[in-house]
Amino acid sequence: MGEIKRFNLPDVGEGLTEAEILAWSVKVGDLVKVNQVLVEIETAKAAVELPSPWAGKIVELLVDEGQTVDVGTPIIGIDTDPSTPSTGGAGGDDMTAGVAATAEAKAAPAAAKEPKEAKREPVLVGYGVKQGASSRRPRKTAAAPSAADVMGATVREEPVADEVPAPAYYGQSAAREAAAPAVQTRTPDTTAAPAAPTGAKPLAKPPVRKLAKDLGVDLALVVATGTNGTVTREDVHAAASGTSTAAAAPAAANGTAPAAAPFVNGERRVPIKGVRKATATAMVQSAFTAPHVTEFLTVDVTPTMKFVQRLKEMPDFKGVRVSPLLLVAKAFLVAMARNPEINARWDEAAGEIVYFDHVTLGIAAATPRGLLVPNVKGADLLPLVELGRALNKLTDVAREGKTSLADMTGATATITNVGVFGVDTGTPILNPGEASILAFGAVREQPWMHKGKVKPRQVTTLALSFDHRLVDGELGSKVLRDIGAVLADPLTALAWS
Repeated sequence: MGEIKRFNLPDVGEGLTEAEILAWSVKVGDLVKVNQVLVEIETAKAAVELPSPWAGKIVELLVDEGQTVDVGTPIIGIDTDPSTPSTGGAGGDDMTAGVAATAEAKAAPAAAKEPKEAKREPVLVGYGVKQGASSRRPRKTAAAPSAADVMGATVREEPVADEVPAPAYYGQSAAREAAAPAVQTRTPDTTAAPAAPTGAKPLAKPPVRKLAKDLGVDLALVVATGTNGTVTREDVHAAASGTSTAAAAPAAANGTAPAAAPFVNGERRVPIKGVRKATATAMVQSAFTAPHVTEFLTVDVTPTMKFVQRLKEMPDFKGVRVSPLLLVAKAFLVAMARNPEINARWDEAAGEIVYFDHVTLGIAAATPRGLLVPNVKGADLLPLVELGRALNKLTDVAREGKTSLADMTGATATITNVGVFGVDTGTPILNPGEASILAFGAVREQPWMHKGKVKPRQVTTLALSFDHRLVDGELGSKVLRDIGAVLADPLTALAWS
């Protein structure tokens, strides 16, 4: 057996300190290539696939799926030269020899190593924890998961002496994106494949596994109605609510205990972590650091709704999902161009106000992982059709849980479309570092005074929250007024551009 290299969970960006192991795509004994995805992790901002920097044989998985670990924690061991004969003694297999080699290396006299100044060693992405007094977590003895239905990657514990090819892709993989089925609403098929047989790992995507864990549902006891026997979110909810009558059958047949009830003593507890934890921290920080002011405006958007229908019929917009949100985004960008002082950030540490020359527009999206706010870079520079394509891609990727960290950082303003939930409007809380956020409410047909007569018109309510340290009432009112003017007459945007 050759050299066994162990890798630490890396800082995948933005100074994140921990991540959850969502799913391994390898098991002990697998041979891997450089850039092969090994594990998928979930940080507070995104689900990220980590590729292997080396080719070799997997000899140990140190962290179980579903476990949250700190950056710098060893998570996997790879033998980079599995063809080299083992020196751990006759009769032992490769794994035993690897463990023996590890134990021998640990037994080396620690006194021979002079204390050095702690420094951050480079890892696969970003930097790991300071080296020195850290100790390695004990190796997990649980059986390694199957690679048939999961995705993932790896990291390293120490720098590599030889040059290693850079990983091809961090975030979503092109192959995985192309293979992902379209999201659709489906009625469970009562003739679908039953739950996975004893000893086999049920097929389920990482977000579904996380949902099952949060609800206390054993995936092995869930009746799968998805393609090729895949467990869906609906299957998990059905099992949790007790509406899946077939879910308990495998348990009785196998003699195993049924899935744990989702509520214990009338309550269900879910750990605060991942996106929910990050969102809560950000909202508390924003609410107690930036003085919020919210202004409201009710607008007749009948011309905008008609314009949306015309855009859908235009050849240039073929393949683009045109919605009122596209026109709201354009109106917000036009208003910010007319009032550029609102495109700013309050830098408390530097004692400065930072103004931006372009708009990075965030769009709040409800996803299976929680509320995410991916953004469009240079949104103010895009023509309407390209802005539409960018918004389509942004929301699709977010709902599939594949948004990269780069696409969720650096926003200068945000839109939250609360109208899709059937509410008129709300009081949006600023994302930390942003000066404004616009809430777009539901569009409803209401009686409205139009050209001297009361007529049924399409009406919506806008709410603009802004940081009162940066934006006074006059500036905030101008921005909201200009947004309303563009939505009341889309030709206004052309006149002001």
